[in-house]
Amino acid sequence: MFRFISIPAVKLGPKLTETLKGKLRLGARILQVGGLEKVFKQNFSVSNGEKLLKASQCYLSTTAGPIAGLLFISTDKVAFCSERSIKLSSPTGKQLKIHYKVMIPLAKIKRAHDSKNAKKPRQKYVQMVTDDKFKFWFMGFLNHRKAFKYLQQAISQTPSVAAIDAWMISP
Repeated sequence: MFRFISIPAVKLGPKLTETLKGKLRLGARILQVGGLEKVFKQNFSVSNGEKLLKASQCYLSTTAGPIAGLLFISTDKVAFCSERSIKLSSPTGKQLKIHYKVMIPLAKIKRAHDSKNAKKPRQKYVQMVTDDKFKFWFMGFLNHRKAFKYLQQAISQTPSVAAIDAWMISP
């Protein structure tokens, strides 16, 4: 079941109606595929014994702005798939439409931070740092605390992960 709420930390789009249409399209896609676990398996390679722990709607922060999508937390990886396709040009100049995807093996996550904006405490974020010092920022969760709890659970079961902690950031 999907709940629609206002997310103060993220500009959802040019119009509320466009945002709602996007959420409805996502819900329809999940139903067509047969549920969140099937969406996860369809978009990412899944190893034997790997289990999906949690799927959450959120935003991935990018240099081009936040991208709405689903964050999947499994026993082997953290993966993100955008709700909408993005347009890219191929080397031949042909326009391609693909979903923006990120896949981070749990063993490559150096640490995860639960943080919030010191001046606007309702703006909460999850930052993941990989072994190669690449940073991923996720925000706008419907239930931030629950998503971070599942992330902590997954990371804590991976022996090579260095740290999980909570901290505050200033804007």
